[in-house]
Formats: sequence, structure tokens, C-alpha cells
Amino acid sequence: MSVDTLFQIYITKMTTEDIEDVVKIEAASYGEHHWAKSSFYDEMNNNLAKYYCAKNSEGNTIAYAGTWNIIDETHITTIAVNPEYRRKHIGEALIVKILEDCYEAKIKYLTLEVRESNIPAIELYKKYGFSSLGTRKGYYQDNNESALIMWTENIFYDKFKTLFEKNRKNLKNYIEIK
Repeated sequence: MSVDTLFQIYITKMTTEDIEDVVKIEAASYGEHHWAKSSFYDEMNNNLAKYYCAKNSEGNTIAYAGTWNIIDETHITTIAVNPEYRRKHIGEALIVKILEDCYEAKIKYLTLEVRESNIPAIELYKKYGFSSLGTRKGYYQDNNESALIMWTENIFYDKFKTLFEKNRKNLKNYIEIK
């Protein structure tokens, strides 16, 4: 596949100017129990937080992800892709960006919660070395669904680095990240 036929995105640091579009994606993804606009503004002022936007070639925000970095751990707080752009490896590209930043910052572990019913997300996280280590019963307010608690092993272990490099290389067959 040539680079000309790949879906192209740009991953940028989220700014307050991105929040209007982010909240639209959040609402489309999570329904009435989505994060409020004020929550994203608060995160822009949170020293532990790092937020990213994926934008298409026209500069429109089509996905986002957020993390909290605490000592040697990153907690993925939120991630969503505009429904029109799902299944194009954009969420995966955001996971790769988060992992790259973790390597740069010498952060060893990642964790997140995910709905037990969100099989596509669970499979993506497993692909990148996350394992379920428990559940949070009734975690989601809208339907009382439980969340899987997922963790990576130390990302500096050779086994994890090999998996990450293989996946990152394969991702280049589907998407070009500028």
C-alpha cells in the first residue's frame, strides 16, 4: 500500500480550542453520561494530565485521548473516536502516541478501565499488552455496567517492547501519522 492511499492524521496536544469538538465526540460516544465541557477545561489545568487530539487532513478533530501521569504509571482517563471515523486505526494511533510518551518520560506501567461489553476496545488494549486484573462492579452510571481494570506489564521489558514495535510497525500499513 502506498503512502498516498493511507488515511492521514495529525496527533496534537489538546488545547482549549479543541474542547468544543471533543465534547461532541464525547457525547456521540458516551451518551448523556459523558464528561462535561468544564471537565475538559479542568484537565487542561491539571499538571498530571496530558490530552491529545487526532485530526484529519482538513484539521478537524476526529478523536481524542487523555492520561494522568503519576510517578511511574500512566492512567488512560478517556479515549474516543468520532463514530464516522471508527475502524480506521485512529484509536490505535492514539495508544501508540501515549506509549511513545511513556517511553520518553520513563513511565513503566499503563492502566485504564473499560466497559466489559466494549469488546473492540478490549481487543485493542490486549493487542498492546494490557491484561485484565479485576473489575469495578457497577462502575458506569448510565447502566451500572462493570468495568474491567486493565494494566500493562513493565513496558521496558523486552517482551513488551517487541510487541509494541511489531504493532507500531504494522500500524503504518493502515494510517500515516504526521
